[in-house]
Amino acid sequence: MENIKEFFKKDNFAAISGIELLEVSPGYAKATINIEEKHLNALKTVQGGALFTLADLTFAAASNAYGTVVVAINANISFVKAATGKTLIAEAKETSINPKISTYTVNITDDKGDLVAIFQGMGYRKKASLDDISCI
Repeated sequence: MENIKEFFKKDNFAAISGIELLEVSPGYAKATINIEEKHLNALKTVQGGALFTLADLTFAAASNAYGTVVVAINANISFVKAATGKTLIAEAKETSINPKISTYTVNITDDKGDLVAIFQGMGYRKKASLDDISCI
């Protein structure tokens, strides 16, 4: 799955944010981010957008790992605990898949293993292959 990891290095916003994709396989992905000052909000906790970006990239990697282009058609996130640690880990797991639609749950945990956020994403599976756009 190194080709999927390489493909998602082209996600400029995730790269600028410092997200690292650790594991990818069809229907599964794991990513991490080391929390820096730039990720914090005025309350000195991780800004919600940083959490969403981490979850969104992890969802994208898991859903696109089949080699078929998948784009998000719905996504939501629930923040269950303030993130104040040094590292966050997102783990995406497929909950359903059919030829056109796939759904995923992404759990984000902190460096203590506490659940910080739950993201749910739904993707539309296009007819195109990632190989068709990898040369862009």
